[in-house]
Amino acid sequence: MSVQERKERERASRERLIVATARELAEQQGWDAVTTRRLAERIEYSQPVLYSHFRGKREIIGAVALEGATEMAAAVRAATSAADGPRARVAALARAYLDFAARNPAVYDAIFQLDGGLAYAREDTPEPLKDAFAALLETLGEVAGEGVHPGLFTETFWAALHGLVTLTRARRLPPEHTEVRVGLLVDRLAAL
Repeated sequence: MSVQERKERERASRERLIVATARELAEQQGWDAVTTRRLAERIEYSQPVLYSHFRGKREIIGAVALEGATEMAAAVRAATSAADGPRARVAALARAYLDFAARNPAVYDAIFQLDGGLAYAREDTPEPLKDAFAALLETLGEVAGEGVHPGLFTETFWAALHGLVTLTRARRLPPEHTEVRVGLLVDRLAAL
């Protein structure tokens, strides 16, 4: 292995460590606790080393968001591929999405709530974000209904799921009725 390859591997390893540490700290204490000083202390590198990878917290949030979008897409695809029939796939998608948000609240916030400097719904949207939407579209597009644009239907269903996540986390909706809400989304919004 060349010196250049070793340096690139070490750099990639440091970057993964920074992102993993930021994610862990955010899940434990919230995003307000994630500072470059704290990250530098936790990973035992200087702040200038962090800045050589990321210009600041915003870019770190963006990196966590991209990693999380990849994980969410995988979770949705795994859940829907194990389901039999359109109704079961849509219900599995909804549950997987809600479960991902509940298990990873700081990551979910990085993807959908915080400014990570990422472009959404544009040509320059990063591939992991496009793929997360595609994971939803793959299942929801098949149930959009005649004359309904699959992408717009997916956006609407996704917005409903996001609303459930946000309102449940804010304790505006009681969590014990989540499964009933999923059933309503599937049966009424997806008309299954």
